Amino acid sequence: MSQEMLSASSIKAASKSKAKKSSHGGAGAAGHVQDGMDTELNAIMGKSTQQIIPIDVVHGSTIEIGLSWNNTVTIREEGLLNKIFKKMRQEGVDLDLGCLYELNGDRRGCLQAFGELFGAFGEPPYIHHGGDERTGDTEGFDEVMRVNGARWSEINRILVYCYIYKGPHMWEDIYPEVTLSVPGVQDTKFHLSAYRDDLPVCALATLENVDGNIRLSPHAEYFHDHASMDRAFGYGLRWEDGKKN
Repeated sequence: MSQEMLSASSIKAASKSKAKKSSHGGAGAAGHVQDGMDTELNAIMGKSTQQIIPIDVVHGSTIEIGLSWNNTVTIREEGLLNKIFKKMRQEGVDLDLGCLYELNGDRRGCLQAFGELFGAFGEPPYIHHGGDERTGDTEGFDEVMRVNGARWSEINRILVYCYIYKGPHMWEDIYPEVTLSVPGVQDTKFHLSAYRDDLPVCALATLENVDGNIRLSPHAEYFHDHASMDRAFGYGLRWEDGKKN
């Protein structure tokens, strides 16, 4: 899967269906939307509202999107005796940060650790993924993407997401924390406050270029897989299943 992995037909199909199929601009069904963000995000943005980061702040800045999470969760051992004695065990979780992007000229693609799609800061797509952290033990952000603010004029939109690559699907215990950092602006930081453990992919937020400003729209919307999330947001990429090296 390449960073810009789409066909003319897939772009056309995704774009054609925008008005009639999805509130996000895609052809697919909407995902499961959580009831609301936590109180910290509400205090910054107001529930279900958008935040505008002005162009004079964006230009020349490095925009950081960071993800942190609990690296282990506690689960009950299977078996009758284990249930009686309430035997528990710890299991590791591999949570990954990624994004779908759209540049000027309808160039679209994906950045994430799987497939080693790390992008580039100084050349298209002007977004760089810092690499895979499989344990959640790293001090500070466990995974981070950086957007080149000096090239923000060449970016139309970015959909930020995370997904459980390996380990129990227990969002509440994993407790992912997402932070958007722009120099000169208060960090936007939030946790997921509603969960669908049967859905391993979560669309977190969209950063959209509106007259040079960043319009930040939170989603916290859960999907079965990357492809269904893509269809809901209208990027029109091609997806293949696989495993990390």
